[in-house]
Amino acid sequence: MSRGEIADLVGLSRTTISEITGTLLAHSAIVVVDTDAASREGSGRPAERLALDPASGQYMGIDFGHRRVQIAVADASHDVIAADSEAYGDPSTWDERLGAAFTLIERVTVGGGLHLGALQGIGIGVIGPYPTTPLVGPREGWGRAESARGIDAVFADRFGARVIVDNNTRFAALAEAISASGAAVQDLLYVRLSDGVGGGLVVGGRLVTGAAGLAGEFGHVTAVPGGRRCRCGKQGCVETVASVPAILAEIRARGVDVETLDDIGREAARSQPVVDEVLRAAGGAVGRALGAAAMAVNPASIVIGGEITRVAPAIVEHIAATLRYELSSVDEAMPSVKASERTDFAGAVGAIAALFRQSPILAAYPAGTPMIHQPPTSRSSTR
Repeated sequence: MSRGEIADLVGLSRTTISEITGTLLAHSAIVVVDTDAASREGSGRPAERLALDPASGQYMGIDFGHRRVQIAVADASHDVIAADSEAYGDPSTWDERLGAAFTLIERVTVGGGLHLGALQGIGIGVIGPYPTTPLVGPREGWGRAESARGIDAVFADRFGARVIVDNNTRFAALAEAISASGAAVQDLLYVRLSDGVGGGLVVGGRLVTGAAGLAGEFGHVTAVPGGRRCRCGKQGCVETVASVPAILAEIRARGVDVETLDDIGREAARSQPVVDEVLRAAGGAVGRALGAAAMAVNPASIVIGGEITRVAPAIVEHIAATLRYELSSVDEAMPSVKASERTDFAGAVGAIAALFRQSPILAAYPAGTPMIHQPPTSRSSTR
């Protein structure tokens, strides 16, 4: 569109539109695609036709996991135009994690032909919980999110954009609640089984954070009293039974040689008895925790995410079976239970969605309005 056409469409003066488009051009948010010189009659300066710059990343979502950082970049149309990941050790310092993130951002943007000159916002998900008030006590494992305090300022200073920070699985829950078809789920529980176990709750169409930002920490519900020590300091948490490292360790302890998720998938596909038993126990622990939550908030849907749901889908069936038992006295309370259909980048995509929902321009949109479009297949499978 030309500046004149834009002015007529939005009802602003051409002088104002020229100032606005000048700023957008300076930040490469828009580009000049052609002029009307060929069709123009008479003298005068040809009118430039403007379009959104397809290489302009305007929103960025970042998901800091236990062993990797993932990012997704969206354009002005809310299409995710790039997504990738970078591994780091577990444990890692926040300096190491930030270094990996900045390396990844440079690879995705410079290496991918994108730029962040018009970046409007950054959503950052951290391993949780990410409290709104300081944690006290010897919670060494839970203190990882606490030690992330201040990363909002680091990113704001580096990129000059507004920054929001929250729990990464809470962001993933938001991504699940907003479907690509535009039909938002008003009441949903989400749990991700990965290097840790975390989750999120959407109740009445709102993402629940809780009084201290701890809502959705299903992984730290006690599943086995007196069981294995958890990174949070307790014993027998769901995470000690149903996280990927816990499942791998338990299978190995019972004499089956597995080293990776693919090994679990291979053994599960051939119904290896030990693997089946461990997956059933893990699914039972998750199902009991979610059953208690389902009785409390009565969700319409429960979504199970994480890499293991793809290599060993039987774990979702075990979770659903346990839920049916837990809710057997109130059949009408049984929600749908399914594996996540999103990519591994749900946390990063949800962080972008959170940016949109905090925008005053988008605040009045109906709850069912699709805020993001699914990212392309990652260029990296690093977890």
